[in-house]
Amino acid sequence: MERAEAYGFSGAMSGAFLLSCLLFAAISRRQRGPYMDEVFHVPQAQAYCHGRFLQWDPMITTLPGLYLLSVGVVKPAAWLLGWTGSVVCSVGMLRFINLLFSAGNFYLLYLLLSKIHQKNKAVSGFQRILSALTLAVFPTLYFFTFLYYTDPGSVFFTLFSYLMCLYGNHKTSALLGFCGFMFRQTNIVWTVFCAGNVVAEKLNEAWKIELQKKKDEKISSRKGSFSDLTRTLQFLVEYLLSPKNIVTLAALTWPYIILVSLFFVFVFINGGIVVGDRSSHEACLHFPQLFYFLSFTAFFSFPHLLTPTKIRKFLLSLRKHPVQYSLVTVISLFLIWKFTYVHKYLLADNRHYTFYVWRKVFQRHELVKYLLVPFYIFAGWSFADTLKSKSIFWILMYFVCLLAVTVPQKLLEFRYFILPFLMYRLNIPFLSLYRQLVELAFYILVNAVTFYLFLNRTFQWENSDEVQRFMW
Repeated sequence: MERAEAYGFSGAMSGAFLLSCLLFAAISRRQRGPYMDEVFHVPQAQAYCHGRFLQWDPMITTLPGLYLLSVGVVKPAAWLLGWTGSVVCSVGMLRFINLLFSAGNFYLLYLLLSKIHQKNKAVSGFQRILSALTLAVFPTLYFFTFLYYTDPGSVFFTLFSYLMCLYGNHKTSALLGFCGFMFRQTNIVWTVFCAGNVVAEKLNEAWKIELQKKKDEKISSRKGSFSDLTRTLQFLVEYLLSPKNIVTLAALTWPYIILVSLFFVFVFINGGIVVGDRSSHEACLHFPQLFYFLSFTAFFSFPHLLTPTKIRKFLLSLRKHPVQYSLVTVISLFLIWKFTYVHKYLLADNRHYTFYVWRKVFQRHELVKYLLVPFYIFAGWSFADTLKSKSIFWILMYFVCLLAVTVPQKLLEFRYFILPFLMYRLNIPFLSLYRQLVELAFYILVNAVTFYLFLNRTFQWENSDEVQRFMW
């Protein structure tokens, strides 16, 4: 990092942290007590603070990583600063843990962008800082910085694990992946993602050799054609059927293999992935979740995905491959018809934005969910098109992880899309400075509206005296 870039990054991070602290103070004054899922998380953390480690709220569905880390930070801080009484492990103190995670996420995002795009000399230090700042204030993640939720810590350890993987420190990466798993069990998918990065790199090397044997000039010379995909899949199957190759890959990824094996042992002993209330967190094949994720990504990445150039390219592709797109359309319609699930929380809880998205869009008419298929197909094509700089094996690996982390979820919940979105956004090429500024301005606007609604547009339910607030 050059001196000017170091100063710029320090200034951006310090400024963002200061503004976050001011916003944190405003939110803490307005919402002093636990809100939403905090009513489960806060008492559980406070029980750990008082040494009651065998006490467990059966409504909590995640492992105790957040509470253990909170006690590990708050207790030594209280001892050093001489804090006593109710201030130790208070709601505000516990929420502040996530503010620290948010600062850590900013730094990790910057390091990841620098590492992933290190070969792109056209990208300036200012663009890296701007992009890291943009992702650090990504609205769905940034909102939960100010509440005692698992999301900031879950993202922190997952991003840290990914960074260590990219630097080749796989034992540390797996250990950090375990920490992420302790925050949210589905993060095991991103451990597989880290292992997949190693596998994709080896496959890409072997694929280059294979193409050189056939005197092909470039790996990407036929990228996107159906015949090239078939040939790639054939090579992949042949490579993975070789015992020698399997041993080589296992030797490279053994820390991740151990962690994934421990995960399966946990699932077997626990009788499932959820540790608490399983009745509201049933796994199913909810394939439209992929379509919802693509829509979510198109909304938050419109400077990347919804451009006139991409629309023209998509229409040209549509004209060239009508049969393939017709087949994709039929499959999409079938998946929506047979695999759409509506969780009871989605219909009942009017504090979440998803409640209004579902009511205002999908419940307007039975046909609406089918009429959105052309948009889903465009969003999917544009999404894949922005990843074309990555190898075909990386793309296949990412899509497998994307399906694994989204499809089994019955509940439409935007928080579930945070990590797959960040992994996507980190790996696509940089935009022009103008489009980066548009993206940042859009995120700031969405955050401003979100916090305004949360703080000022309160309401009450008929059967409750508690103040209710709108949130992600």
